[in-house]
Parts: sequence; structure tokens; C-alpha cells
Amino acid sequence: MSEQQFVQALALGLDPSFRRLPDEERRAHAREFESALEAVAVTSFAYSMVGLQAGSDLLFWRIADGIDELEEAAALTLRSGLGRWLHVRESLLGIVKPSQYVRKPTTQEQSLFTGDRARHLIVYPFTKSSEWYLLGRDVRQGVMNEHIRIGHDFPGVRQLLANSFGVDDMDFLVAYETDDLTEFGDLVRALRGSESRRSTVRDTPILVGRLRSIREITDLLGA
Repeated sequence: MSEQQFVQALALGLDPSFRRLPDEERRAHAREFESALEAVAVTSFAYSMVGLQAGSDLLFWRIADGIDELEEAAALTLRSGLGRWLHVRESLLGIVKPSQYVRKPTTQEQSLFTGDRARHLIVYPFTKSSEWYLLGRDVRQGVMNEHIRIGHDFPGVRQLLANSFGVDDMDFLVAYETDDLTEFGDLVRALRGSESRRSTVRDTPILVGRLRSIREITDLLGA
């Protein structure tokens, strides 16, 4: 991976009328959709959100060298088979850059695009207050050192912080990957009591997806 790449979390919702189509027609739409996704020219992982969040059924986690590739991948997804019955519920965009607070990233602070995938992906937008950015560099580093230390207490959770300044509504796109949602919940609870929480302005909506193959997801969607 280069030092700077674009990432996107794309949450899609299925039109409920799709499930009322004849069985054969639903299956044909699903197979066309599955075949089209094999041609997506970006690194892409699919997660089921069926029944986990109102209005969203499918989450794509993607990385590319530029925004054009993400645009083309989304266009292909939405114009092929079952994709024509999907609509965008959330789209979070970020740029992966080296952290200004972590000098030597551990395996926890990797990109979430290397190694084996964990069972769950959690992504959300994150924005800090104006007061935070007006603090001195050393003060911010001290606060983040506590934040990082807490994260290291939960080794089963990998993370990624992508910059969204100027390319989306939030400051950052935050992503976590874990096999244990309970451990992730404990991590979030611990972070609530850290000094860094004082400067948080926004950290919702939280999108949770279960890693599955496209065939598994289309089956869950009734195709």
C-alpha cells in the first residue's frame, strides 16, 4: 500500500419490493450482481448489515489509489442486477495517511486491508471540536497517548483512522475490525472515560457489518 490512498465505507439499502419479485427473477438479478462485483477494480470487502441497522443491508469497505476508482466501483455496483434495487444510505470517505500521533504503528494500527479479515467491521464518522485544534501540539500528543494506551489494552481490535478533512463532512473516517463485538464495546466504554472524549463533537452513525461472501449476502437478501 502507498502512503496515501482513498478509503470508502459504502452502506446500501435494498428496496423492499425486490423481495416480492418472482423467485427466478430475484435469482437472475443476484447472479448478475455477483458477476459484476468480480470485475470491481479496487480492493473491496463485503459485509452484511441485514437487520442490524434500519434501512441498510449491505456494507462495502473499499480502498483505491484515487477517488475515480471508487466512483467507478460504486457505479458498477449500482447498475448491475440486484444493484439496481439498492440505494446509498451512507457513504464515508477518507484518505489514509501516516498518523501524526503514532510514530511506530503496531499491528493493531494497520490499514485493515492486510492479513486475514476479522468477523466484524465497525465504521463511523468522527469530528473534533475547534478548541482541540487550537491546543498546542504537545498537549494534544499527551491526550492521544492516553487514548492509544487504552486501545493497546484491547489487542483483539484492529483500527484505522483516515483523514476526511475537505473530502467529507467529518474530520476522520474511523474503522475497527474485530472477531469479538463485546471486546469492542468494552474498548469504547473505556475510551468514554478518557480525556480525549472532551473534544468529541460527532461519532455517529455507527455502522456494523458481518463479513460474508456476496453469495451469502444475496441469499440473506432473499435472492
